[in-house]
Amino acid sequence: MIERVAAGIALAAVIAAGARAARALTTDGAIAAALVGAASVAAGWWWGALLLGFFLSSSALSRIGIDIKHRRTSTILEKGGTRDATQVLANGGVFAAAAIGQAVFPWDGWMAIAGGALAAATADTWATEIGILAKGLPRLITTWRPAPPGTSGAVTVPGTIGMVLGSAFLTLGMVAAVWPRHVFVAAFAGGVLGALADSLAGATIQARRRCASCDALTERAIHSCGAHTVHAGGASWMTNDAVNLLCSVVGASSALVIARALP
Repeated sequence: MIERVAAGIALAAVIAAGARAARALTTDGAIAAALVGAASVAAGWWWGALLLGFFLSSSALSRIGIDIKHRRTSTILEKGGTRDATQVLANGGVFAAAAIGQAVFPWDGWMAIAGGALAAATADTWATEIGILAKGLPRLITTWRPAPPGTSGAVTVPGTIGMVLGSAFLTLGMVAAVWPRHVFVAAFAGGVLGALADSLAGATIQARRRCASCDALTERAIHSCGAHTVHAGGASWMTNDAVNLLCSVVGASSALVIARALP
């Protein structure tokens, strides 16, 4: 395992450096990604491949229609498409922790936790990247009222389909890795449940801010018009990154419970 970990660290560092050069990651994001990748490979090469599948598919989707996405969401979203360390850990931290657990004490429960967490992150990312490009206004999952594209908790039909496909994509990787059937079935369900929890949290408890100048709702501390924003709802500490971490935790815990219940 020591040799695999050493090779994994080197490979993860190379991939992270490439992602930094392609502006898919910030410098601290690249460092975090290298650490998450190395931890994943400690559990096995297939673990690293699953993480890479999530990252490559998410990065590819984020580049599709990038100008349209920027135009539709730049006044709302706090962060752009280049992921920083907090975003990397929010999406991959639970998976990496489970990988370390698997390396130290092999247990199919770690596989369910990891699979559910990463399937949820994949499902949520695919839903977001596809949904932003959907025609027409998305609707809040709680009230079904129309909302601007990029609004947390707002969903679309294409985005919902993307959510299911994202969880299925990650699950197929587990099938290819010959993970136990009850694990990948539970991971798929956990992925969908985690992404749904993300939308519900985004619509209810995620921090919302309002521009003091133009009165627009946003996630930004300083609005695109240059004016400061004020807290307008939700928990002030519940950022989008915190919601993404919640998505992974719900996906992981749901998958573990379901896996334990399946024969």
